[in-house]
Amino acid sequence: MKNVYIETYGCQMNQADSGIVGKVLVENGYSLVNNQDDADVILINTCAVRDNAEKRIHNRVHDLQSLKKKNPLLKIGIIGCMAERLKDSLINEDKAEIVCGPDSYRRIHELIDLNGGIDTELSKEETYEDIIPVELNSDGISAFISVMRGCENFCTYCVVPYTRGKERSRSPESVIAQAKKLFDEGYRDITLLGQNVNSYIYNEDGKDVRFAELLIRVAKINPLLRVRFATSHPKDLSEELVDAVASYNNICKYIHLPVQSGSDAMLAKMNRKYTSEQYLQKIDLIRKKIPDCAISTDVIAGFCGETLEDHNRTLEIFRKVRYDSAYMFKYSDRPGTVAHKRFEDDIEEKEKVRRLQEIIDLQRELSLESNQKDIGKIFEVLVEGESKRDKTKYFGRTSQNKVVIFDKQDNKKGDYINVIIENCTSATLFGKKI
Repeated sequence: MKNVYIETYGCQMNQADSGIVGKVLVENGYSLVNNQDDADVILINTCAVRDNAEKRIHNRVHDLQSLKKKNPLLKIGIIGCMAERLKDSLINEDKAEIVCGPDSYRRIHELIDLNGGIDTELSKEETYEDIIPVELNSDGISAFISVMRGCENFCTYCVVPYTRGKERSRSPESVIAQAKKLFDEGYRDITLLGQNVNSYIYNEDGKDVRFAELLIRVAKINPLLRVRFATSHPKDLSEELVDAVASYNNICKYIHLPVQSGSDAMLAKMNRKYTSEQYLQKIDLIRKKIPDCAISTDVIAGFCGETLEDHNRTLEIFRKVRYDSAYMFKYSDRPGTVAHKRFEDDIEEKEKVRRLQEIIDLQRELSLESNQKDIGKIFEVLVEGESKRDKTKYFGRTSQNKVVIFDKQDNKKGDYINVIIENCTSATLFGKKI
């Protein structure tokens, strides 16, 4: 029996995929280990969305060569999006023996058995719906379920359509079965995942099941099961979906809605398929139907040809929406994308960093403002584990996806407790049980 150690980098989808890989390996006689020093095979599940992520993986593979000196039989594999995109260089330059793309995980054990190889063929059908993933590095409370794979939006800056292929959705039956199993095992917080999760569609007995209905079905498993989802594309955020979030207490009052830019010129250049006005209409819909809903976003600073006016429009939309939190990045040119082929990456690095920092500084103010409004309020918090900084305290999250720190008392992981918020930072709420 060979021992396999799996490292995961990047998005929640990669975390879910690592669980699929783990299950395939276990079913084929491999053992999963938690320490790289115990491994015969090290698999690195990668992200290719940003250049920094790829550089990190190159450096990590280089560092692992020292382990190979101690154990010449050790095999190193790269799986996921980066494997699909850079398959040849990973073998020839990084000296990885195994390269397996996101649609080839059923064959990962065969590549290991053959002492190496490449399989990065994309599929139009693969959803892995018959594979119930193992939960790697799990806290036993929160889990992820991939309900669809692929993307067909072709935003000009993004490699995902080329590394994960066309959109295809799992059957509702398979999603419900996985969610029920997780709940029965004690999990209480499940996130439904897709590159564009609200474009989910599955034909069931001649009728199309869309994401809002799937979300409701999962929520109906048990009122003690919290349900979240990511990531939504603004063009596909429907009123039906917003109504579903509003109607069920255990569907979390949190929507991640990437804006990427506040400039219509940039949005068109990015091929985002909406204007800033249309985006704000979706925000208004959420605010109207779910007044206590938290909203987060993604944004890119310094996209090709972005003027100061374009940048200021992004700051303006942040001020209008007043996001609770945001994932903020400077533009990273990705070979193979439309932007790489057609546009000049013409914003100087120093200016990209300056613009990004301006967005970060603004969002820090907005996050603090949002959290300060919660002081004195009572929230139902799911206990998820010990605080990393203070072992006498627990942490958990509100329905709005905000982290709360509070005294342990007689609580345990998986409990729901009511907490009154007494203090905050821009990132964290602090309270006590009532």
